Amino acid sequence: MQVYTYSEARQKLAMVLEQAEKTGKVLIRRKDGRTFSMVPEKITASPLDVPTIRAKITSQEIVDIVREGRER
Repeated sequence: MQVYTYSEARQKLAMVLEQAEKTGKVLIRRKDGRTFSMVPEKITASPLDVPTIRAKITSQEIVDIVREGRER
């Protein structure tokens, strides 16, 4: 885990953010000794978030197909 001073972190913020993303955590230490951690947020995607497709089918045709499948 990398530790940066407040001044280093401020001057090299982009690099510090990349390091936090790569390693999972970065510490920033102030002159008074207090330490803060920088942790990237986890991006959660829904399993239902699927790409759409273009299909030349009407809503009624979909309903008919579903009904037919249920009758079997």
